[in-house]
Amino acid sequence: MRKHYLDNVRWITVIIVLIYHVFYMYNAEGVLGGLGKITNLEVQYYDAFMYLVYPWFMPVLFLVSGISAKLSLDRKSDKEFLRARTLKLLVPSTIGLFVFWFIQGYVSMSLGGGFEGLMSAGVPKPVIYMIMVASGSGVMWYMHLLWIYCVVLLLIRKVEKGKLLASGARTPLWLVVLFLLPIWGASQILNTPIVSVYRFAFYFVFFVLGYFVFSHDEVTEKLKKIAVPLIVVAVALCVVFVILYFGQNYADKPINRGLFYALDAYVGSLAMIAGMARFGDFSTPFTQWMSKRSFGLYVFHYLGISSVALFVAKPGLLPPALCYILSLIAGFAFGYGLYALISRIPFFRWAVLGIAKKKEK
Repeated sequence: MRKHYLDNVRWITVIIVLIYHVFYMYNAEGVLGGLGKITNLEVQYYDAFMYLVYPWFMPVLFLVSGISAKLSLDRKSDKEFLRARTLKLLVPSTIGLFVFWFIQGYVSMSLGGGFEGLMSAGVPKPVIYMIMVASGSGVMWYMHLLWIYCVVLLLIRKVEKGKLLASGARTPLWLVVLFLLPIWGASQILNTPIVSVYRFAFYFVFFVLGYFVFSHDEVTEKLKKIAVPLIVVAVALCVVFVILYFGQNYADKPINRGLFYALDAYVGSLAMIAGMARFGDFSTPFTQWMSKRSFGLYVFHYLGISSVALFVAKPGLLPPALCYILSLIAGFAFGYGLYALISRIPFFRWAVLGIAKKKEK
């Protein structure tokens, strides 16, 4: 039977990511990458939302991805699994950059004045295009890491031959608690400089735990029994994280390599899984609609938000409050609208969204 709670975790988390990116785009806390502060407020207290959700929303997506990999490999051979993941993850995040996502590169570069600087410096247009391609990955970093993890997983499977996977079903809760230690340890290594989101080891532990441990119903049932206290603890940790670090760059060292960050990320992820497994394991026409379009919302939403920032907020065409609202609307509009459009265009549906070409009858 399909695990509907996983579908619901995905689309709800993607919406949280979208809302986060609206606040991130205009944040006043020194977290670089967006347009930056556009208000006259001395302190933007609502930026606290970023601190509440950032540590755990991507870990939970990698955790779900690990669970989904196990469910997929139950039905597919290793070759079929790799072929499907390559189509869905690698093609859009590589070929898609050249045929579509260079647009995101242009917008992102223009927000910081980089595009105008290259043009005024007389840099050849083919070189500028390649820089736009390199700058256009945006939210694709998740897909880059996930494809690499899937390849590594197949290699691990050849070595462990199902023994480690089988033992995962017997994981006791005390051991679930101790998994915090490898998560914290992994946060110290394989972190790329400058582009801090590429945390190869940190997110890999969540992916592996999803595959080997939390994909088992036996473990999920144990988590469901403690879902309510787990959610309470997770909320408390999120609030404490805000109190401790508000005003600092939470997305880079030393904060994102600290033990408390790892604890917040892990408990928040478990709370999301346990809570949805207990209270959100259902399917309705609405949740099905949201689930089918969550991938499109994820890949396209940031283009909408950043476009509003560039063409409306940066020149000051609207008051800050309306810029926030318009950015939120644009995130959903671009997410659902571009997905509906591009998924119907030959070649682009394959190159940008990883949708296989329809076979002729």
